[in-house]
Amino acid sequence: MTTNGEVKEFKRILVTGGAGFLGSAICRRLVAEGHDVVCLDNFFTSQKTNVSDLVGKPNFELVRHDVTMPFFIECDQIYNMACPASPVHYQFNPVKTMKTSVLGMMNMLGLAKRVKARILQASTSEVYGDPNITPQPESYWGHVNCTGVRSCYDEGKRAAETLCFDYHRQNDVDVRVIRIFNTYGPGMHPYDGRVVSNFIVQALNGQDITIYGDGSQSRSFCFVDDLVEGIIRFMNQDEYIGPMNLGNPHEFTIRQLAEKTIALTKSKSKLIEMPLPHDDPKQRRPDITIARELIKWEPNVQLEEGLKKTIDYFSKVDMRTFKKPTQHDAHMNSNDDDKDAKKRKVTK
Repeated sequence: MTTNGEVKEFKRILVTGGAGFLGSAICRRLVAEGHDVVCLDNFFTSQKTNVSDLVGKPNFELVRHDVTMPFFIECDQIYNMACPASPVHYQFNPVKTMKTSVLGMMNMLGLAKRVKARILQASTSEVYGDPNITPQPESYWGHVNCTGVRSCYDEGKRAAETLCFDYHRQNDVDVRVIRIFNTYGPGMHPYDGRVVSNFIVQALNGQDITIYGDGSQSRSFCFVDDLVEGIIRFMNQDEYIGPMNLGNPHEFTIRQLAEKTIALTKSKSKLIEMPLPHDDPKQRRPDITIARELIKWEPNVQLEEGLKKTIDYFSKVDMRTFKKPTQHDAHMNSNDDDKDAKKRKVTK
């Protein structure tokens, strides 16, 4: 029962990728609201410690399972958050990444169809590729390389969106599609290769901060609590199935982020420039007009406040519980990719 005396409808909710950064934050919020939450994860890029505070609660269940394989359960809602979401993780096994996006989406949509559950797909701003316009509205079709080193993630997410809308049109599945822009906050994997975690970990360790390119490329950074609020509001409205952008419309350059991180950590780290990775977008900024009008949402946490909370988290986290990165080509640049292009060249 809510504070104003209204009876709240509690649901059985499946969260795939529920032990990941965003998935665990969603599980935590839903458990706190009293819903019966089933967290599904194969722990490829996550670990049980992300949800250790939830294990043992009567309305939380943790299941090890890979979404590329069918899963059967009775539920009212599905949050499909399963997929490696950072370059160092999704490029480690690009075929597996594509399978997770496509086969995992098909399995979850099939489940939603059978049990008549509403399903939310966590899509990404990467569907816009390296955009020609800014900010990016949902109507923009994107500028994406379908054969590059990032394509396994970009095109996998685009295919997943297609499946959502086809299942909706053909089978009347109740879908919701959100496009998530850069998100940060407590719970991030310290070795995920994302710019915020990279900078903070390097600064706290007194290491030089690595900037790819000259740092002039821009990003918008949304604090995790703000994003989770937007996701849950969108899931529980009945007017629009998506797609809908969720992110912070305020833009910062990568160099600005690095300088702010150094200042907040009081680190003596220096900035080191490295070659820009292949297909790395120069700009990333959401148009959140639909979110503002439909669910009355926009981010509240300013970058400095969010960075302080994230720095505090990383300063206390036990790094021994996280796996270090394996070999990957997440920071491959154009010249490196040219070598592969020569191998693919047809000879007469």
